[in-house]
Amino acid sequence: MPTEELTFVYVETTDARAREILDDLEREYDDRYGDLLDGPASVEIDRYPVEAFRAPHGAFVVVQKNGVTVAGGAFMRLDAQTAEFKRIWTHPDHRRRGLSRRVLTELEAEAVRRGYRRVFLTTGPRQPEAVGLYRSAGYSDAAWPGGPDAEFVGFAFEKTLPA
Repeated sequence: MPTEELTFVYVETTDARAREILDDLEREYDDRYGDLLDGPASVEIDRYPVEAFRAPHGAFVVVQKNGVTVAGGAFMRLDAQTAEFKRIWTHPDHRRRGLSRRVLTELEAEAVRRGYRRVFLTTGPRQPEAVGLYRSAGYSDAAWPGGPDAEFVGFAFEKTLPA
C-alpha cells in the first residue's frame, strides 16, 4: 500500500472515525473473548474517559485511505515516562498489509513528541497476530498488570523509545 494514499488524523474518541474503530473492536473482542469476559466487551472499550486519550498526555489516531478509516490506535499516560498503547486496530478488509505496524510506528513517534521514553501495552491470549507484531517491532515481554494473580491473563510488552 503506497504511503501517499494514507492520511493519519488525530481525533477525539467521540469522533465518528474513532467510534468506528471502537465499535469494531468491541465486536471483535466479543467474538474472540466472549466466553472469557464477565460482560460485554463494551465495558473494556468504554473503561477510560475521553480525557485519557486527549493531548497533552494521550492521543487517538485514525488512518484513512481515500476518506475511509482503515486503521488506528491510541495511547494514554501510564506514568510521566510511559505511554500505554491501546486500541490498535485494522479494518478486517485491510489486514495483512502492514497497517498495524504503520499505526504502531506513528504512535511511537507521537509518544516521543509528547515526551514519553517508554511504551507499555497488553494484548489478549487470542490475538497471536498482535503478539507477532509487537515482538517483531522490538517489544520485550513485561510483567502483566495486577501481577500473576490477575483474572485475565494475556501478554504484556514494553519498549524503550529513542530520546
